[in-house]
Amino acid sequence: MGLFRRRARGAADDASGSPREAQQATVAHLADFVRTRVGVEAYVEPVTSVTQTTVVLIATTGEWTRRRVPDARTAHRIARDLGIPCYDVQLTGYPQRMRDWNARLRARR
Repeated sequence: MGLFRRRARGAADDASGSPREAQQATVAHLADFVRTRVGVEAYVEPVTSVTQTTVVLIATTGEWTRRRVPDARTAHRIARDLGIPCYDVQLTGYPQRMRDWNARLRARR
């Protein structure tokens, strides 16, 4: 039947690729977010029993994006390389503008 058979990796492979490619795609996405928004700040979310460490970038409008990172140190390094401030969400919480953005999106649905 072959439902759980491994697929041969090759040119037709999907976008998942190698861990290095995934890392490059994550950094590229975050850099694009910073480049196309104003006043972006990074917030590091700790590892939980359900998810690994993540970094959330939040613009002044409240628009945000979240990506997984290997650890908090990596998240802080990425933020430093992007030239944006970085905060630990356990210490600062999320900014009100993010909650307002989410509320506006819910109201539109």
